[in-house]
Amino acid sequence: MVRVIVTAVPGSGKTTVLNMVRERAPDVTVTNLGTVMFEIARERYGVANRDEMRKVIPVEDYRAVQIEAAERIGRMEGKVLIDTHALIKTPVGYYPGLPPPLLDAIRPHAIVFLDFRPEDILERRRKDEDVLRSRGLESLEEIEEHQRLSEMAAVAAASYSSSYFLKLSCRYPQSYPFQHAEELSAKLIDYLARLEAMSSST
Repeated sequence: MVRVIVTAVPGSGKTTVLNMVRERAPDVTVTNLGTVMFEIARERYGVANRDEMRKVIPVEDYRAVQIEAAERIGRMEGKVLIDTHALIKTPVGYYPGLPPPLLDAIRPHAIVFLDFRPEDILERRRKDEDVLRSRGLESLEEIEEHQRLSEMAAVAAASYSSSYFLKLSCRYPQSYPFQHAEELSAKLIDYLARLEAMSSST
Protein backbone atom coordinates (compact mmCIF):
# COMPACT_ATOMS: atom_id res chain seq x y z
CA MET A 1 0.00 0.00 0.00
CA VAL A 2 1.41 3.38 -1.04
CA ARG A 3 -0.24 6.81 -0.78
CA VAL A 4 1.41 9.76 -2.53
CA ILE A 5 0.09 13.32 -2.49
CA VAL A 6 0.79 15.16 -5.77
CA THR A 7 0.69 18.95 -5.65
CA ALA A 8 1.16 21.85 -8.05
CA VAL A 9 -0.36 25.28 -8.52
CA PRO A 10 -3.77 25.49 -10.26
CA GLY A 11 -3.72 25.33 -14.04
CA SER A 12 -0.23 23.86 -14.24
CA GLY A 13 -1.28 20.62 -15.92
CA LYS A 14 -1.15 18.40 -12.83
CA THR A 15 -4.52 16.77 -13.48
CA THR A 16 -3.50 16.03 -17.09
CA VAL A 17 -0.37 14.32 -15.74
CA LEU A 18 -2.42 12.23 -13.30
CA ASN A 19 -4.98 11.30 -15.95
CA MET A 20 -2.09 10.00 -18.05
CA VAL A 21 -0.88 7.95 -15.06
CA ARG A 22 -4.38 6.45 -14.81
CA GLU A 23 -4.30 5.51 -18.51
CA ARG A 24 -0.80 4.01 -18.39
CA ALA A 25 -1.07 2.25 -15.02
CA PRO A 26 -4.59 0.88 -14.41
CA ASP A 27 -3.47 -0.56 -11.06
CA VAL A 28 -2.94 2.98 -9.71
CA THR A 29 -5.90 4.76 -8.11
CA VAL A 30 -5.96 8.50 -8.77
CA THR A 31 -8.26 10.48 -6.49
CA ASN A 32 -8.87 14.21 -6.12
CA LEU A 33 -9.27 15.57 -2.59
CA GLY A 34 -11.49 18.43 -3.79
CA THR A 35 -13.79 16.03 -5.63
CA VAL A 36 -14.21 13.81 -2.56
CA MET A 37 -14.91 16.94 -0.48
CA PHE A 38 -17.51 18.09 -3.02
CA GLU A 39 -19.29 14.73 -2.89
CA ILE A 40 -19.59 15.06 0.89
CA ALA A 41 -20.59 18.74 0.75
CA ARG A 42 -23.21 18.12 -1.94
CA GLU A 43 -24.87 15.43 0.20
CA ARG A 44 -24.70 17.47 3.39
CA TYR A 45 -25.08 21.11 2.31
CA GLY A 46 -26.55 20.91 -1.19
CA VAL A 47 -23.74 22.87 -2.86
CA ALA A 48 -23.89 22.91 -6.66
CA ASN A 49 -20.16 22.96 -7.47
CA ARG A 50 -16.70 22.97 -5.91
CA ASP A 51 -16.27 26.76 -6.11
CA GLU A 52 -19.44 27.15 -4.02
CA MET A 53 -18.08 25.08 -1.13
CA ARG A 54 -15.93 27.77 0.47
CA LYS A 55 -18.60 30.45 -0.11
CA VAL A 56 -21.54 28.52 1.36
CA ILE A 57 -20.07 26.29 4.07
CA PRO A 58 -18.93 27.88 7.37
CA VAL A 59 -15.18 27.60 8.00
CA GLU A 60 -15.42 25.03 10.80
CA ASP A 61 -17.79 22.86 8.78
CA TYR A 62 -15.52 23.20 5.74
CA ARG A 63 -12.60 21.90 7.79
CA ALA A 64 -14.71 18.98 9.00
CA VAL A 65 -15.59 18.10 5.39
CA GLN A 66 -11.90 18.34 4.48
CA ILE A 67 -10.92 15.90 7.25
CA GLU A 68 -13.74 13.47 6.42
CA ALA A 69 -12.60 13.43 2.79
CA ALA A 70 -9.02 12.81 3.92
CA GLU A 71 -10.16 9.92 6.14
CA ARG A 72 -11.92 8.30 3.18
CA ILE A 73 -8.75 8.60 1.13
CA GLY A 74 -6.66 7.27 4.00
CA ARG A 75 -8.68 4.04 3.92
CA MET A 76 -8.02 3.39 0.22
CA GLU A 77 -5.99 0.28 -0.59
CA GLY A 78 -3.24 -0.26 -3.16
CA LYS A 79 -1.24 2.43 -4.94
CA VAL A 80 -2.99 5.77 -4.54
CA LEU A 81 -2.14 9.20 -5.96
CA ILE A 82 -3.94 12.12 -4.31
CA ASP A 83 -4.46 15.19 -6.50
CA THR A 84 -4.57 18.38 -4.42
CA HIS A 85 -2.91 21.74 -3.71
CA ALA A 86 -0.37 22.58 -1.02
CA LEU A 87 -1.63 26.17 -0.85
CA ILE A 88 -4.92 27.70 -1.95
CA LYS A 89 -4.87 31.35 -3.00
CA THR A 90 -7.77 33.37 -1.58
CA PRO A 91 -8.62 37.10 -1.57
CA VAL A 92 -7.27 37.36 1.99
CA GLY A 93 -4.10 35.30 1.62
CA TYR A 94 -2.93 31.73 1.10
CA TYR A 95 -4.87 28.94 2.84
CA PRO A 96 -3.07 25.68 3.73
CA GLY A 97 -4.14 22.78 1.53
CA LEU A 98 -2.27 20.22 3.65
CA PRO A 99 -2.99 21.10 7.30
CA PRO A 100 -1.80 18.67 10.01
CA PRO A 101 -5.22 17.01 10.67
CA LEU A 102 -5.54 16.21 6.96
CA LEU A 103 -2.06 14.70 6.86
CA ASP A 104 -2.84 12.66 9.99
CA ALA A 105 -5.88 11.22 8.21
CA ILE A 106 -4.22 10.45 4.86
CA ARG A 107 -0.87 9.25 6.28
CA PRO A 108 1.07 9.82 3.03
CA HIS A 109 4.25 7.94 2.21
CA ALA A 110 5.46 10.81 0.02
CA ILE A 111 4.55 14.29 -1.18
CA VAL A 112 5.46 15.27 -4.74
CA PHE A 113 5.61 18.86 -6.01
CA LEU A 114 5.36 19.41 -9.77
CA ASP A 115 7.26 22.51 -10.88
CA PHE A 116 6.79 24.29 -14.22
CA ARG A 117 7.87 27.43 -16.02
CA PRO A 118 5.43 30.25 -15.17
CA GLU A 119 5.14 30.93 -18.92
CA ASP A 120 3.79 27.42 -19.50
CA ILE A 121 1.33 27.69 -16.62
CA LEU A 122 0.06 31.03 -17.93
CA GLU A 123 -0.40 29.56 -21.41
CA ARG A 124 -2.31 26.55 -20.03
CA ARG A 125 -4.56 28.80 -17.98
CA ARG A 126 -5.37 30.90 -21.04
CA LYS A 127 -6.77 27.76 -22.68
CA ASP A 128 -8.92 26.84 -19.66
CA GLU A 129 -12.20 28.77 -19.69
CA ASP A 130 -13.14 27.56 -16.19
CA VAL A 131 -9.89 28.98 -14.79
CA LEU A 132 -10.39 32.28 -16.59
CA ARG A 133 -13.95 32.57 -15.31
CA SER A 134 -13.25 31.63 -11.69
CA ARG A 135 -9.76 33.05 -11.09
CA GLY A 136 -8.75 35.36 -13.91
CA LEU A 137 -5.15 35.54 -15.04
CA GLU A 138 -2.19 36.11 -12.74
CA SER A 139 1.11 37.68 -13.74
CA LEU A 140 4.24 35.57 -14.21
CA GLU A 141 5.55 36.99 -10.93
CA GLU A 142 2.38 35.99 -9.06
CA ILE A 143 2.51 32.48 -10.50
CA GLU A 144 6.16 32.13 -9.51
CA GLU A 145 5.41 33.32 -5.98
CA HIS A 146 2.57 30.80 -5.69
CA GLN A 147 4.89 28.02 -6.88
CA ARG A 148 7.67 29.00 -4.49
CA LEU A 149 5.34 29.17 -1.49
CA SER A 150 3.56 25.95 -2.51
CA GLU A 151 6.87 24.11 -2.64
CA MET A 152 7.73 25.38 0.84
CA ALA A 153 4.32 24.27 2.11
CA ALA A 154 4.79 20.82 0.54
CA VAL A 155 8.21 20.45 2.20
CA ALA A 156 6.71 21.48 5.55
CA ALA A 157 3.88 18.96 5.09
CA ALA A 158 6.38 16.19 4.32
CA SER A 159 8.38 17.11 7.40
CA TYR A 160 5.28 17.05 9.62
CA SER A 161 4.05 13.72 8.25
CA SER A 162 7.51 12.08 8.21
CA SER A 163 7.09 11.34 4.51
CA TYR A 164 9.40 11.69 1.53
CA PHE A 165 9.44 14.90 -0.50
CA LEU A 166 10.14 14.82 -4.23
CA LYS A 167 10.28 17.77 -6.61
CA LEU A 168 9.78 17.03 -10.31
CA SER A 169 10.60 19.99 -12.56
CA CYS A 170 9.70 20.69 -16.17
CA ARG A 171 11.32 24.08 -16.58
CA TYR A 172 11.92 23.81 -20.30
CA PRO A 173 9.74 24.42 -23.37
CA GLN A 174 7.85 21.44 -24.74
CA SER A 175 9.14 19.99 -28.02
CA TYR A 176 5.69 18.51 -28.74
CA PRO A 177 2.20 18.66 -27.16
CA PHE A 178 1.87 16.95 -23.77
CA GLN A 179 5.61 16.29 -23.50
CA HIS A 180 5.61 17.42 -19.87
CA ALA A 181 2.62 15.21 -19.03
CA GLU A 182 4.18 12.17 -20.70
CA GLU A 183 7.52 12.58 -18.92
CA LEU A 184 6.05 13.37 -15.51
CA SER A 185 3.52 10.53 -15.65
CA ALA A 186 6.32 8.07 -16.43
CA LYS A 187 8.37 9.42 -13.52
CA LEU A 188 5.42 9.15 -11.13
CA ILE A 189 4.70 5.55 -12.15
CA ASP A 190 8.36 4.66 -11.61
CA TYR A 191 8.40 6.48 -8.27
CA LEU A 192 5.33 4.58 -7.06
CA ALA A 193 6.97 1.29 -7.99
CA ARG A 194 10.12 2.21 -6.06
CA LEU A 195 8.14 3.27 -2.99
CA GLU A 196 6.11 0.06 -3.13
CA ALA A 197 9.29 -2.02 -3.36
CA MET A 198 10.75 -0.21 -0.35
CA SER A 199 7.52 -0.69 1.59
CA SER A 200 7.47 -4.42 0.79
CA SER A 201 11.05 -4.93 1.93
CA THR A 202 10.54 -3.35 5.36
